[in-house]
Amino acid sequence: MPQISRWPRLLGETLRLSASALRGWGIRQVLTAVVAATGIAIAMGLATVLIPNSLFSRDIPTVPWNYPVWLLTSALMGLLIATYVAPPGDRAARSGSAADAGERRDARTGTAAGMLAWFAVGCPVCNKLALLALGYSGALTWFAPAQPFLAALALVLSVIAVLSRLRGQVACPLPTAEPARSARSAAIL
Repeated sequence: MPQISRWPRLLGETLRLSASALRGWGIRQVLTAVVAATGIAIAMGLATVLIPNSLFSRDIPTVPWNYPVWLLTSALMGLLIATYVAPPGDRAARSGSAADAGERRDARTGTAAGMLAWFAVGCPVCNKLALLALGYSGALTWFAPAQPFLAALALVLSVIAVLSRLRGQVACPLPTAEPARSARSAAIL
């Protein structure tokens, strides 16, 4: 585990590598990020009635922090989805190594962040899970006060997943398309 004194340096390096990855993005990644963020914002906004609509209703009015959390989470999820789009010239071979484990970890982190954000910005008594587990008064008494903490956790997890994926795009490049020689074939040559 890194020492506390090393964290600022590691964070600085992660931010530098992430910025480098973003600078290297092509039009495919940028368009994917914009379309995914917009789609997520519309879906989450409609379902949680942050975007007023006739399809859904909300018993408890929104609070001011709902809107920035909703928009930031949507933007971060769009960026995260775009990190899974390969650049146009990238035909590198995939391996079942630690890179795939990192991708699965980042995908799970991003999924958890999206779900937490959904619960955080939604109506506390419209959430069927909270309503079933806590009842109407319990949802207002216990779940509603926890929503800002869910929002903060969602944003932190989103940032961690995005930075991890971006850092990995430049710090851990995928293997080249040329297959690696086995030790036996190298010995024969």
